[in-house]
Amino acid sequence: MPKVLITTVPFGNIDRLPLELLENNNFEYLINPLNKKLTENELVNLVKDFDVIIAGTEPITKKVMDSATNLKMISRVGIGLDSVDLLEAEKRGIIVSYTPDAPASAVSELTIGLMITLLRSVQISNTEMHNGKWHRFFGRRLSEITIGIIGAGRIGVGVLQHLQCFNPQEILLNDIKPDYSLDKKFNIKWLGKEEIYKQADIISIHTPLTVQTKNMVTREQLLSMKKDAIIINTARGGIVNEYDLYDIMQADHLSGAAIDVFDFEPYDGQLQKIQRCILTAHMGSMSVDCRKRMETEATEEVVRYLTNQPLQNVVTEGEYIVQREGL
Repeated sequence: MPKVLITTVPFGNIDRLPLELLENNNFEYLINPLNKKLTENELVNLVKDFDVIIAGTEPITKKVMDSATNLKMISRVGIGLDSVDLLEAEKRGIIVSYTPDAPASAVSELTIGLMITLLRSVQISNTEMHNGKWHRFFGRRLSEITIGIIGAGRIGVGVLQHLQCFNPQEILLNDIKPDYSLDKKFNIKWLGKEEIYKQADIISIHTPLTVQTKNMVTREQLLSMKKDAIIINTARGGIVNEYDLYDIMQADHLSGAAIDVFDFEPYDGQLQKIQRCILTAHMGSMSVDCRKRMETEATEEVVRYLTNQPLQNVVTEGEYIVQREGL
């Protein structure tokens, strides 16, 4: 009987359908018994004898695969693959799949919400009201500012689509492989990252974490931004250097920031001291519909694999190339 380890939590809480798919096919499964994001060593101790991992963002490394001697498939709940050593999996013949479309709408909507919250100082007013202080903040509207989007994949384009309702003054776009067909649908300007940092009032990050994007935004880039600019990262921890962001904001540069993803999670760092920096617990994809879709699609792929059906969401060659180029 195939054995499935579900490392991502929560799982099956919103809808039991993913669990029922496993049960109806008589697949044995175990849901992460520690009920938290697993470290590499914790995962090493769990993976032995399992044929499949339904994974979150925990590190699936060579060390983990060395321990998982029966592992044949990794089905990622989500889109980011920086936590999976694809090249090591490829060497061992381990199939990797993901759910690239499922989280996009939830992450892009949260990004818009964070933009508005920061522009109007909603989070600061909320804190002050709870402390008995009545103060009305002046803010800005999306229609009067320039917005820079770095990364024009599914989520970046989702943000771009939502912004059309607000008619921003200007939208600046950057991607390693620009899709110029977007010019026909949207009023955008393609620019280099450095120019976007200088010109935009809001910079929103939507790139994968790779060797090239690790620490993409450090002190130098942050200082090149307008003093009252806002930066948002709902992509991956490590793209914006958290320590540099703290130092810059502590020195009263940038009017706001929103960080949903961190180098190490759960996050417990100095940005907690910065009131105008919104911190959320990697919850970009945590809408009811998107989480349900992610879990279901990842499990359906496992069922297809274990019942010898054609797979639908195998990781593309481009993702392997990204990791190869990083070596």
